[in-house]
Amino acid sequence: GSTYSSKVFRVTFLTLAASLTVPLLGVTVLLDCPIDPQPMSLKEPPLLMGVLEPNIKLRKAERLWENQLVGPESIVNIGDVLFTGTADGKIIKIEDGEIQTIARIGHGSCGTREDEATCGRPLGIRMGPNNTLFVADAYYGLYEVNPGTGETKMLVSNKALIEGQKLSFLNDLTVTRDGRKIYFTDSSSKWQRRDYLFLLMEGTDDGLLEYDTVTKEVKVLMKGLRFPNGVQLSPAEDFVLVQETAMARIRRYYVSGLMKGGADMFVENMPGLPDNIRLSSSGGYWVAMSAVRLNPGFSLLDFLSEKPWIKRMIFKLLSQETVTKFVPKYSLVVELSETGSYRRSFHDPNGVTVAYVSEAHEHNGYLYLGSFRSPFICRLNLQHV
Repeated sequence: GSTYSSKVFRVTFLTLAASLTVPLLGVTVLLDCPIDPQPMSLKEPPLLMGVLEPNIKLRKAERLWENQLVGPESIVNIGDVLFTGTADGKIIKIEDGEIQTIARIGHGSCGTREDEATCGRPLGIRMGPNNTLFVADAYYGLYEVNPGTGETKMLVSNKALIEGQKLSFLNDLTVTRDGRKIYFTDSSSKWQRRDYLFLLMEGTDDGLLEYDTVTKEVKVLMKGLRFPNGVQLSPAEDFVLVQETAMARIRRYYVSGLMKGGADMFVENMPGLPDNIRLSSSGGYWVAMSAVRLNPGFSLLDFLSEKPWIKRMIFKLLSQETVTKFVPKYSLVVELSETGSYRRSFHDPNGVTVAYVSEAHEHNGYLYLGSFRSPFICRLNLQHV
């Protein structure tokens, strides 16, 4: 009897599935898809073993200023004063534990996806010489901000055409010690920051740019990067590292020396999607992962990379907000040596304490963890991990 009933169940289930699938497919074919994804080929993710072995070290971090700020993507310090840009378009300073807004590049109300383009979204933030701040606002461009007076000065407008392309999504920047050159990424000439998931799925080609503060010229240094994101000059300032988020790798572009103008691969096939990159006190680099590629385990990005038709189907039917809910919460920060090998890794599986880490900024024996959506900054004591 049981084999008969399981047969009946199977037939009923398949009939039901087919009866639902056919109209759904019909509807799906007619729906517009916002993205035009191309197959991307990623290697099998590296095994999480050795220095990449999962741990719960990030859970030792403490949450600071909880619910007093939201989405502190990137963090910089001038002495012991911290500065960050938040999801409501503000550039804030944190001095003696007190939060104060020093500037805003955008205007109007903030809070919804629609507001973001006018509200502004400061992402990468760096200190230049004479304690000035340089900020990349995703919607407005590259700015210099005086942390004392809050005065803002536009250096490169998002409306500027650079080699025939407009800048749609300024993301991160790194500045030479003398303040002369700023290297920055435009993550997409097609998608804005609020559509970063479309960008991730589509993997459009964009680049690394250079702004000269003396001649005021902007040059494109690299093209064809799939979701270029965080950037960091090497300690000797002879090359710039640029995170290629959609390809889970880091590229290197030489800005001086014998190799000047050349580029190569610094780290490929990383255990996650690299977001921002910052110097570590050991002469290496801290890399924050915006998502993890679990192996052993399941990585949604890897599963979808060679299947553009599934991506089209998903985005015809679901909003970006809904799709984001399927991305497992898992926070990961890795430290790389100066040559790009893995030194150590800090994990928070399920994002219990640290959720959505976008940057790891080292200052005074602590790692300050930025996040593009959490309402706090996390601080990890490096002596205790």
